[in-house]
Amino acid sequence: MTPVERIRQAYERIRQRGAAPVWISLLPEEEVIRRAEAVDPFLPLAGLTFAVKDNIDLAGLPTTAACAAFAYTPHRSATVVRLLEAAGAIAIGKTNLDQFATGLVGVRSPYGVCNSVFSDGYISGGSSSGSAVAVALEDVDFALGTDTAGSGRVPAAFNNLIGLKPTRGVFSMTGVVPACRTLDCVSIFTRDLALAERVFRIAAQPDPEDWSSRTFHDSGDTWSGARFRFGVPPPHQLEFFGDEDSRRLFDAAITRCERSGGHRVEIDYEPFRLAAELLYSGPWVAERLAALEDFVRDHAEDLHPVTRKIITGAGTLTAVQAFQAAYKLGELKSKTAAVWNKIDFLLLPTTGTIYKVTEVEAEPLRLNTNLGFYTNFVNLLDLSALAIPAGFRPNGTPFGVTLVGPAQADLSLARVAARLLPEQRVQVAVVGAHLTGQPLNTQLTSRGGTLIKTCRTSPDYRFFALANSTPAKPGLIREEGFSGPGIEVEIWSLPVNEFGSFVALIPPPLGIGTLRLEDGTQVKGFICEPSGIAGAREITSFGGWRAYLQSR
Repeated sequence: MTPVERIRQAYERIRQRGAAPVWISLLPEEEVIRRAEAVDPFLPLAGLTFAVKDNIDLAGLPTTAACAAFAYTPHRSATVVRLLEAAGAIAIGKTNLDQFATGLVGVRSPYGVCNSVFSDGYISGGSSSGSAVAVALEDVDFALGTDTAGSGRVPAAFNNLIGLKPTRGVFSMTGVVPACRTLDCVSIFTRDLALAERVFRIAAQPDPEDWSSRTFHDSGDTWSGARFRFGVPPPHQLEFFGDEDSRRLFDAAITRCERSGGHRVEIDYEPFRLAAELLYSGPWVAERLAALEDFVRDHAEDLHPVTRKIITGAGTLTAVQAFQAAYKLGELKSKTAAVWNKIDFLLLPTTGTIYKVTEVEAEPLRLNTNLGFYTNFVNLLDLSALAIPAGFRPNGTPFGVTLVGPAQADLSLARVAARLLPEQRVQVAVVGAHLTGQPLNTQLTSRGGTLIKTCRTSPDYRFFALANSTPAKPGLIREEGFSGPGIEVEIWSLPVNEFGSFVALIPPPLGIGTLRLEDGTQVKGFICEPSGIAGAREITSFGGWRAYLQSR
């Protein structure tokens, strides 16, 4: 499709799905199309669309940082946005985030809670929640987030994306609402590694307006050739918070790394863990208050309760504590510096586990801290990081690993990561109009989908012919304790980079959730909202959509 056709399709999907909670604001569709039509087709990013996290300025749209009382409308876009637009990329709007970029969860926003594209019950990760989900749903080709403590890596892991956190200062921070000004980075989300590299090369420019700016120097292929050394913590220092599926996936990533030419080196993770603890238990949280002190004083009630607790709590920290923490960080930098003489990069889980939205809302601080176990130290120690997909848990949620390297190693990490990416496909159970020979089956086949098998759900599902749907569609609802014949489904394998656009085509009351099959396994599949069966005919006794159609 042409860029204009792709833009129109994206806006149509967003209209059908609803902009919230992924998008806070969108540029008018016709304005975006005019920009696309005017782009020089020979520019390096010509015709590619992108989203902008709503703590980064985009001229013409309010910057809210997920707080309406804070909103202002900039006349000039952030430096990094202007660089990308000058290269031919087209911004379409602003995305949701944990308020003031405070959190790794994606649930701390008055604009709604984002979920992982792969399961409605699980968090999207944050703070760059909307940016990650917009890319995973294929609303845009890439997105900008920010990453202070892992906000560009955790959402990448939970949505099966590439999350590139550059060396601090390589991307300009001019036009970005600060969280921790000495640590903040603008980050990149993409569905493929090559595009992340292209965007990086465009955005990595020094900025005289930004006192923290630095020039990027590509370290070349000094350690990304046939052999490389990668560090991993010993088993007793790894933490998966009881998630054995994540542990197995990390072990598989280590094996893949070794088969790709890597030599495994066990390193002491303790200094990195201690540095990670400094970020929120130390005085760096006071930087969040320093950035917003006047606003917080006058608008405390406008803050999300958890955000308010974190930011206002920093008011008790003292200058003595700040210096003590600075000395401690200096010691940890010295200890970790020696590691880079033994290895080229660290291979770590991006997170030890993933949580449901309900779990995070019940324990917002402790679970958020768990998610930062492998991410919080990176900017404090002035390191580069690249999060990549690394498979799926049995419940269908994605798992990711992160390559962490010294400052300026950004592109070297990308070169190695290209060898480590596993084949990315996801299994989807279809039950009605997407079955073989049915009118919507081409939505699977046109995306490279392949049929694996035909089977049945577990017996605790009820089946309905939905009223007033065109083409005719069924709805599947699980009911605990119900015992029926099980419903016939087809299991299709779909490339992960096509999964988002497939999901975006599904109209309410249908959606994608987790189905339990007759053999006890679980896959992604079509489910129906309970409200959707109003006026519907129950057809459970037929045991499947084809049998029902034949009866008619």
